[in-house]
Amino acid sequence: TAYEITYGDWSSDVCSSDLDLRNESTLSEIVLWKQLRNRQVDGMKFRRQHGIGPYIVDFFCPECRVIVELDGASHEGKLEYDMERDAFFESIGGKVLRFPNRLVFTNLEFVLDEIRNAIRS
Repeated sequence: TAYEITYGDWSSDVCSSDLDLRNESTLSEIVLWKQLRNRQVDGMKFRRQHGIGPYIVDFFCPECRVIVELDGASHEGKLEYDMERDAFFESIGGKVLRFPNRLVFTNLEFVLDEIRNAIRS
């Protein structure tokens, strides 16, 4: 399927699986969400567990098309799948940032700085 860069590609209806994912967030997602919500990073609105095309991303800023993915145990052995997802997002103009879960705990300010840099670029 070909995807054009339209608002429709960047949003989806909330479905029960989205709500399940929100209720089952990892600790690193909860910590980062506390920093991203309510326009705390450069005044930009982020969405959590947001559907884009056939995928659900951890965090998404529709205004600047920044996608933030936190990689933990569920991503082990899925490098090819993650690369496929990233290629899809980039093909429709997304900027994908991936961070290991542990980095949120060990260097949260670095993660936030990288997000700010992506927003500004």
